[in-house]
Amino acid sequence: MEVILLEKIDNLGSIGDRVNVRSGYGRNYLLPKGKATVATAENIAIFEARRAEFESRQADELATAEVRGARIQALNLKLTAKAGSEGKLFGSIGTIDIAEACTAAGVAVERSEVRLPDGPIRMLGEHEIEIHLQTDVNVAVRIEVVSDGEPVVDPLAADDDSIGDDDSATDDESAADDEAPADETPAV
Repeated sequence: MEVILLEKIDNLGSIGDRVNVRSGYGRNYLLPKGKATVATAENIAIFEARRAEFESRQADELATAEVRGARIQALNLKLTAKAGSEGKLFGSIGTIDIAEACTAAGVAVERSEVRLPDGPIRMLGEHEIEIHLQTDVNVAVRIEVVSDGEPVVDPLAADDDSIGDDDSATDDESAADDEAPADETPAV
């Protein structure tokens, strides 16, 4: 199916390009969303008459996306989540959580604009994500994920403390063995 693009689309083309796409992609996505029109002689003539309008609209969208990008880049996001002693989150932080945090900080961001290159965030610390505002505007944002409760214990320090705890565990086990009834035979 040959279509004329009415706006710039990633990995496909820019305004006015005549491209061949699979019919399902054209019928189900490009045409209903107004991103393209079927490349007939009549539609080509209509497009050429309105080309300046489409290009000015694209330039306006680019300018507003760049302004939003500058505001988003100035954000310092700090998200809190429940985490275990080793810094691993109970659950994860996804696109919805990040979009809500940006919106709460004063810059409206949709869930579909948040890109997580490594998947959902599952560990405490600083992470870099990308906000995709428009075809030409991607903003890198650093997010700090902190624990909402107890301080995180360093795993190396926890190993040193657990050496003394092993002796008390064996004492508890031997005391439990002494209390076992005499008529039962221990399982092998």
